[in-house]
Amino acid sequence: MANTADPRTHTETPCTRVCVIHPTAGLCVGCGRSLDEIARWMDLDNAARRLIMAQLPARLAAMAGAHRAPATA
Repeated sequence: MANTADPRTHTETPCTRVCVIHPTAGLCVGCGRSLDEIARWMDLDNAARRLIMAQLPARLAAMAGAHRAPATA
């Protein structure tokens, strides 16, 4: 996940420039944010951004796990 600083706010952004929304999860497969979070990102305060960023690794892992083939016996 990219952690580039936004020059206007000095707050990191998780954007990886892979902007594709997962059809069932409703999250960006690049960064893990919802469309609402992406749209509101510039309006959120630093605390709200950090809270979302803390959730992103688990979201991305869950989406990656959903794509794995089931184990065969």
